[in-house]
Amino acid sequence: MKPGSAFSQTTTADKDPAEIPGSEIPYEKFLDCIHCGLCTAACPTYLETGNENDSPRGRIYLMRAVVDQRVELSESVRGHLDLCLDCRSCETACPSGVQYGRLIEPFRVDMQHLDAKEGRGAKNDWFHRWILYRLFPYPNRIRLSLMPARVMQFLKLDKLVDILGIPQLLPQKLKRMHNLLPRLKPVEPALPEVLPAQGTQRARVALFTGCVSEAMYSHVNRATARVLQANGCEVIIPRSQVCCGAIHYHSGSDDEALKFALQNLAAFDQEGLDAIIVNVAGCGAMLKDYGHIAEEISGPTAEQTARLKQFAGKFKDVSEFLFELGPIAPEGEITLKATYHDACHLVHAQKVQNQPRKLLELIPGLTLIPLNESTICCGAAGSYNLTQPEMADQLGKRKLNNILDTGAEVVISGNVGCTLQIDSQIRQARKPLHVLHPMELLDLSYRKQKPVF
Repeated sequence: MKPGSAFSQTTTADKDPAEIPGSEIPYEKFLDCIHCGLCTAACPTYLETGNENDSPRGRIYLMRAVVDQRVELSESVRGHLDLCLDCRSCETACPSGVQYGRLIEPFRVDMQHLDAKEGRGAKNDWFHRWILYRLFPYPNRIRLSLMPARVMQFLKLDKLVDILGIPQLLPQKLKRMHNLLPRLKPVEPALPEVLPAQGTQRARVALFTGCVSEAMYSHVNRATARVLQANGCEVIIPRSQVCCGAIHYHSGSDDEALKFALQNLAAFDQEGLDAIIVNVAGCGAMLKDYGHIAEEISGPTAEQTARLKQFAGKFKDVSEFLFELGPIAPEGEITLKATYHDACHLVHAQKVQNQPRKLLELIPGLTLIPLNESTICCGAAGSYNLTQPEMADQLGKRKLNNILDTGAEVVISGNVGCTLQIDSQIRQARKPLHVLHPMELLDLSYRKQKPVF
């Protein structure tokens, strides 16, 4: 029932719709849920807590009850909604096609708007303002901030810092950032704006390089570009591209997310491009959702919304694109036992599951071992492992145990957040495992090189 119905009038007073989170969400989206409960077995938080309020079905009940003014948006209700990873595993499991992401994301945006009016929330929190919003979306700022860490790792002083317990003196979120920090590779020069295809040109693509991924895993972007070149693609890398905006949007800062979206729209000349390639699952899901997001927020004009919808259709995950193009088989042998982890925003949000596996099966000597609960979230979920540490750790350990059960030497992940999370769990457990992107292994095979750990 919609707000204002007989059912919703059981509350003491009707509020201004502008003060009710979710009131602008098309109400039919709530009604798509038939409450069958098939989503519960796929929901990571429900698997850990067993609490119906921590399941997709339960959260839809809560959001709808808030919209109907049957339930106040209390701290308890907020807690259950904030605990959601937005992994969208429930969408894969749902037989009714419930668009859960199109419910939880705009609802959270509305919650943040309400918080901002009351002088609290993400925009008034130091960690969001200074770290998530002013550091993470900017690769050059991240590189600069990581210089001391690079020096300490090079001199092996980081181990001394850990032995002395200095990280324990940091605020909780900064301590977690320290624990997530991987072994950093040397800073590489910027990619040229145009990379020619090798052999006969089969496609012309642009490469989205991202923010955290470019600052901390720039070698993955370079491997991706080389794999595309090896498959006959001319690769364009626009210098004016920016963060996809996922960090902002998923924490409720839709105005800043829109600015990033419009900057990217201006940066990529779509004429003559067969696709814009993304190698980070979280970024890809956000970029492909630009059209939906433009419809959900109040900022963009009708023209901007139409252009963002068209723009969103250009994005392809690199595995998805190569599979459709028809990959040239690599020849270099890599004799490793590997297991593949399905990044949530690749398998659930983008529906890309078999393509990465099919590409990896082309590598001579590589043995892929199935991973139990491969599609269950590892607990990274963007900045979730910083804002919801307890649940993130529970899910991280669950994922690591499943990985160890495979006996694999290498874990393959198509998302920078998953890579950071899984790698951190491996290091804390002191296990001799390595996390690689699918493009890193393909690149080595094309170049007939062996991985060096």
